[in-house]
Amino acid sequence: MKLSSVPYFVVLLLPILLLVTGCKDDGMPCTDCPGDRVISGSYDPEPVDLVVPDSFPRPLSFPDNPLTRAGIELGRRLFYDPILSSYNSMSCAGCHNQSLAFTDGVAFSTGVTGAKVERNSMMLANLAFNPNGFFWDGRAATLEEQALHPVEDHRELNETWDNVEEKLRSHADYPRLFRAAFGIDRTSELTRDLTVKAIAQFERTLISGDSPYDRARYYNEGFLPDEVIDGEQLFFIEFTTTDKPHPGCSHCHNAPLFGDNQFKNNGLDAVASLTDFLDLGRGGVNGNVFDNGKFRTPSLRNVAVTAPYMHDGRFATLEEVLDQYAT
Repeated sequence: MKLSSVPYFVVLLLPILLLVTGCKDDGMPCTDCPGDRVISGSYDPEPVDLVVPDSFPRPLSFPDNPLTRAGIELGRRLFYDPILSSYNSMSCAGCHNQSLAFTDGVAFSTGVTGAKVERNSMMLANLAFNPNGFFWDGRAATLEEQALHPVEDHRELNETWDNVEEKLRSHADYPRLFRAAFGIDRTSELTRDLTVKAIAQFERTLISGDSPYDRARYYNEGFLPDEVIDGEQLFFIEFTTTDKPHPGCSHCHNAPLFGDNQFKNNGLDAVASLTDFLDLGRGGVNGNVFDNGKFRTPSLRNVAVTAPYMHDGRFATLEEVLDQYAT
């Protein structure tokens, strides 16, 4: 069921994004600046069209946060900057490592205080196609809303947004970068809302759609080994018995995104009643008891490097995942 043996990311605008430093905080805070000051620099936003593989559906539109070159550059810098955390000690990339398809390789991530989160870190690719909410339980309707939560979560970045805003406003570079991205005139206009807009712009450019499978099936480039073709047939088959049909893998992990972002209970836990799940999942958000134990179906793209698997990281290998579904 592996779609690729290594993570294949088309991170759009890479030459532009590489102009911005990664995890390093380049500028020093302005120690002698007044609390609110005029920001110098130009504002001439350059719109960016999100280019996606021909086999993909069209991405969702974002009228309240259109992609711009400066916005994406700013979002990338914020994503890799530990300034968003307490003690300036951890960035978003601490739990979303690009070499692991923006996961972190452990069942539960460890935040700046040493506390562990309660769910597995999700892959961030192809978020521009998800209309059904973010996190495993869908509690954030948009990427912008999602980016608000980790900053103030004590198990993650453990900072306050008031502190983050102050750090960004007094920084040597960020006011100018926010002006270039959003046209603000004064440091007091640099807010958390603009911060998460920039991060969301960057995350929407993370497109995964250039694996050997894609090239062979959608673009007639190269070929797939026989054992891969055998696996493909099993992956897409709908099993039928005398009593009822049984869905195959593709029932939830449908091509070309290989994940439908719907909320499902896939039978991981045997419980006496719907109220006995240790983690209520979607039901804990919307209060619907029939959604207890349901979690968002993740994409299988780059699945070779996103172990461990499931919302709680209980399976270390894909073989364990298949054994679970077989039994």
